[in-house]
Amino acid sequence: MNLDPTADQRLFQSTTREFLAKSVPVEAVRALAEAGRGFDRAWWRKGAELGWTAPLVPERFGGGSVSEAPMADLALVAVEFGRACAPGPLTTTSAVISGLVLEQDRFADLLAEIVGGETVAVWAHYEPGRGLEPRDADTTAVPDGDGFRISGIKDRVESGDQADIFLVDAHGPDGPVQVLIRADAPGVSVAPTWTLDVVRRTAQVSCTDVAVGADAVVQRDPAEATAAMRTQLRVAAALTAAEMTGATDRAFEMTMRWMFDRYTFGRQLASFQALKHRVADYKTWLEACHATAWAAANAFADDPTAAAEAVSVAKSYIGATAPGIVQECVQLHGGIGVTWEHDMHLYLRRVTLGRALYGTPGEHRRLLTDLMERNAA
Repeated sequence: MNLDPTADQRLFQSTTREFLAKSVPVEAVRALAEAGRGFDRAWWRKGAELGWTAPLVPERFGGGSVSEAPMADLALVAVEFGRACAPGPLTTTSAVISGLVLEQDRFADLLAEIVGGETVAVWAHYEPGRGLEPRDADTTAVPDGDGFRISGIKDRVESGDQADIFLVDAHGPDGPVQVLIRADAPGVSVAPTWTLDVVRRTAQVSCTDVAVGADAVVQRDPAEATAAMRTQLRVAAALTAAEMTGATDRAFEMTMRWMFDRYTFGRQLASFQALKHRVADYKTWLEACHATAWAAANAFADDPTAAAEAVSVAKSYIGATAPGIVQECVQLHGGIGVTWEHDMHLYLRRVTLGRALYGTPGEHRRLLTDLMERNAA
């Protein structure tokens, strides 16, 4: 595993940081939230030109990685998304791409459109009251000629109200299948849903007897569909963990600056010994967040079992730790930290939603337990 980013990766990360700082400062994030918009499509295309959609895609389809570790490249971008509280479908689009590259020759045109930012494809995985496992899908895929007819409800679909196409998990007669469904297809309805994050929006997607041709079936074999869904979950969870780490990092920076600027009883807040001990603990936990997120991203270059373990370690640890650190940062700001005008709540919202998406700490601990039991058998 690479312990530090390469020179090319650092350049990729710094370019992303500068672009986000100029194009979506906090004022722009607040404006998008007030306008009820998750992200601007033209802005997302510019991000695609910077390479945000490229790492997981082969060069012959317009993609390419700046290193030998595509997921590590993406994780660095995700960290910057967290630091900026940036909008955009980075996580869900990457999950879709990780599935389509398994059938890259059949979906070459779509991959090129996604890489170019022209098409926004998102993953419709969650269902009301259902868990993470592919076999939990209640959406039905009834055979219809060479294709299927899809019926069911998906919720917590990231950027679902701005998507052009959905990668939908469904349950066929023999087990899980995955299909592509266009957002404007007959029988599809999309309803935005409220989320705690002001710009990381979700939607409920309902499918009623939606006809899907053979050319839109991504995975027909249940075993291959199950493997693809688990890979997509790992990609989404790893990037969400990295994004939460970035958001926590920025909240901690703001808090440290505040503690040196703010005086009480004639002294800087940072001069009080009790507060020094508190922030020392937060810094230690934050460094552990960075380490586990980076290890998870780099583990994709190893075998799937190693990646599954590293991702669940990162998502469970960061999901349990990051919201607590940011909440403490809010408290150290005092009353100003709980006002709408202060930016701290944007970061608290980002990490709190991130904790819930793509597996809670409890769900990933159960996945780790299952892995340990299988390895011991």
